[in-house]
Amino acid sequence: MKVEVEKQPGFISKLQIELPPEEVAKEWDAIANSFARFAKIPGYRPGKAPRAVIDKRFRKEIQDELTKKIVSKSYHEAIEQEQLRVASLTNIEDVQFGEDKSMRFRATVVTAPEFELPDYKNIQVQLPDTNVSTAEVDEALERLRDQSADFVDVPGRGLEMGDFAVLDFEGSVDNKPISEIAPQASKNLQGGKKFWLHLATDNFLPKFCEQLLGQKPGETRLVIVHFPDDFPVKELAGKKADYAVTLREIKEKVLPAIDDALAAKLVPGKNLADLHQMIEHDIEHAKEHDVERAKESQIVKYLHEQIQFELPPALLQNETRRALAELVQRNRERGVTDEMLKQKEKELIDGAAGLAANRLKTNFILHRIAEHEKIQVTKEDVDVRIRQEAARYDISPEKMRKELQQKDALDDVAEQILLGKTLDFLKANVSVELAQEATVKEEKS
Repeated sequence: MKVEVEKQPGFISKLQIELPPEEVAKEWDAIANSFARFAKIPGYRPGKAPRAVIDKRFRKEIQDELTKKIVSKSYHEAIEQEQLRVASLTNIEDVQFGEDKSMRFRATVVTAPEFELPDYKNIQVQLPDTNVSTAEVDEALERLRDQSADFVDVPGRGLEMGDFAVLDFEGSVDNKPISEIAPQASKNLQGGKKFWLHLATDNFLPKFCEQLLGQKPGETRLVIVHFPDDFPVKELAGKKADYAVTLREIKEKVLPAIDDALAAKLVPGKNLADLHQMIEHDIEHAKEHDVERAKESQIVKYLHEQIQFELPPALLQNETRRALAELVQRNRERGVTDEMLKQKEKELIDGAAGLAANRLKTNFILHRIAEHEKIQVTKEDVDVRIRQEAARYDISPEKMRKELQQKDALDDVAEQILLGKTLDFLKANVSVELAQEATVKEEKS
């Protein structure tokens, strides 16, 4: 196989790959013989047509089949032969067959940047203490207690700070409903029925809660809200809004006692001592996850500081687009409107570019370490991951694999497994320093 490599700016390489006639002819003959066995050609019995007739009549079909069979294999052999670190295959084009059955084609690839790896074993990391304090257990128990609170009616008085008000309210600006003025705004800005509001300073809209003090059930009040000039909903920015607010009920939050009854309510069949033990175990488990995240972040930070290289522009552009789509989707899930996203467009693009650059650099470094340490992804690794994902979505592994194949996502699965295995290798070889020890050293120095 003859391979010519033309390196271009931006980490682009163009490969001219030529296969010798004998290699192509062998595959050609196998495909042509398959056609000959089943071809129905006038004047010849099935399977008896001469090869020359078969080659002429089915030339395009044979070439198409040959292209599918041999191009990918030859491309990978060419990459290995030229020892190219390919980050992405851009395209394969200009497939040509010679009269002598030779074959040539062009491949355009993006290559990975070249850099030297630092000593990546025994990276020093500072890890938080995983011991669980009594105070932490008590705080978690208090949160559970708060979530189990009852809300009881408060008779015979008006609203006070700390109460929970059940309201019907509707907002307008210049006698026009906010729902018409700002239809894309949150429903809670426009108004609502049986809306629960915790009365607290600076909660909800500016000075809204303060104007409800003393209001009694059945009473309707006019609440005036002055929206600031920098309010995110531009139709309301700097405007004065009138809210007609009718109080339905006053509720008071009543916390349960911390006892066996609360434990049994939260976890049937368990007492308070059991609940304490479960909470302690959950906190310990969460801290172990924090330790793993701390290791990863400090490993990646160290590697980024030690290694500098330019990123391929084409890959950075693609990764930025993907990161931007992720950020937009995440914001939409949080209830951010498209109009607000448009206002934050530059901020989102800058954030996506930073995220993409960080992700790409990390991936290049981890790939190089995986190559150096001969870390590989096996078929069993992929099968396990597919089974895990299938269980997560409650579908069969076969269906999950088919869906991944349809999306051409199996390579992405293998990629994520490789990066994960490489990170696991690095985490297993760190030099650990507890945060408390680091503090002592700083105090001595």
